Amino acid sequence: MSESFGARARKFMGWYSPDAEDDEFDDYDDMEEVAPVADITPATRPSLAPVRRPEPIPSEELSRILPVHATAFSDARVIGEAFREGTPVILDLTDVSYEEARRLVDFAAGLTFGLRGVLESVTDRVFLLSPKNVEIPGEAMGARRGALYNQG
Repeated sequence: MSESFGARARKFMGWYSPDAEDDEFDDYDDMEEVAPVADITPATRPSLAPVRRPEPIPSEELSRILPVHATAFSDARVIGEAFREGTPVILDLTDVSYEEARRLVDFAAGLTFGLRGVLESVTDRVFLLSPKNVEIPGEAMGARRGALYNQG
């Protein structure tokens, strides 16, 4: 009689002892039939529609603007938390190195893009982050709205 797959595998792995008989798992003829599994209905998948968050209620008058005079990239947390709450942020990067200023501008651009706000360049090292519910009046700012993203 030829060896079963299990016996050949045990022999190959070194687990085979010549005096041991084939165990019960090698002979499938003696196995009992298993009862059929009950039909299972597939679970419903959650909707992939985007979650609508309530819009902040725009006030008639802007009550607060947060000025941030950044000294390191660790100031990004303060910027992000304030902007997420709907507070406009003035970001001053005059006292940080070029590399950290670039990282902070990249962070601010991603933050405003993700929360549908606007990032305005006031000077070379000063930026205004305005949430989507805040409109900046004036010809100079309104004409350049979105211009920062188009620089290539």
